Amino acid sequence: MELQELFASVTEDTTHKIFASIVLIVLALVFRAALTHAVLRQVADPALRRRWIVNLRNSVVLLLVVAFAAIWLDALRNFGIGIAAVAVAFVIATKEFIMCISGSILRAATNAYAVGDRIEIGEHRGDVIDFNMFTTTILEVGPAPTFHQRTGRAIVIPNSTFVEKGVINESYMRKYVVHVFSVPLRLDSDWQRAEEILLESANAECASFLEEAKRYMEEMERHHSLETLPTQPRVALTVTDPDRISLLVRFPSPVERRGRLEQAILRRFVERFYGGRTPPQDLAERVAPARG
Repeated sequence: MELQELFASVTEDTTHKIFASIVLIVLALVFRAALTHAVLRQVADPALRRRWIVNLRNSVVLLLVVAFAAIWLDALRNFGIGIAAVAVAFVIATKEFIMCISGSILRAATNAYAVGDRIEIGEHRGDVIDFNMFTTTILEVGPAPTFHQRTGRAIVIPNSTFVEKGVINESYMRKYVVHVFSVPLRLDSDWQRAEEILLESANAECASFLEEAKRYMEEMERHHSLETLPTQPRVALTVTDPDRISLLVRFPSPVERRGRLEQAILRRFVERFYGGRTPPQDLAERVAPARG
């Protein structure tokens, strides 16, 4: 009789927990739908709207996990010894999922990137459009670091990748960044004139926003306690091999205009330096951005 009463008590308690879990899921879905609808109505900027929706979804999932843990914790405690053995097997079987969650926690703790940021990890590079506890989705940009246009392909990256490899966030400065690319020339070419033309071209393309970029960089320096970051366009020299010289062009740029500005500067340079003629071997190599 006592066993029957105990079984009935356990069954009734489990039924209550299942009912509470179902109600919790329904309320969470309604709450998320209402807030998502409000965001879609109130936020006009597409990138900001997408960021709010992703953060809202992830917050609701996190709250659900915490709530489920609170509801079922006492039931799980009663099976502690058995669960310990199951947990070991579970960890072994779900190692990749655990690493994905670890990568997600690492991303959140370090604020490594957000929706709309352009990141590079391993051989993948693109704009973040979504992330959750297990994966991050980016719209590919490229091909190769030379280009800044989207290819139309979406790449889903397991968050476990972030535990093993470093993430390059090209949008860390948010509004303005300092962009660098190189122009290869023959060592016996008129590199002094090329340097002058590149500098004039960069100044001409950056003139409309140079003062605003300078103020923004100064504000970022004060906020992050950084050393002064020069914003005036510059050209530096580097000798890549005995017969080659590269001109490194460095200039401030709005985050979303780096590729267009680089192309505009290069077109000005080619038109003036080569006078409309097809460039010789000087530019046979691919013009590549430099890491700085």
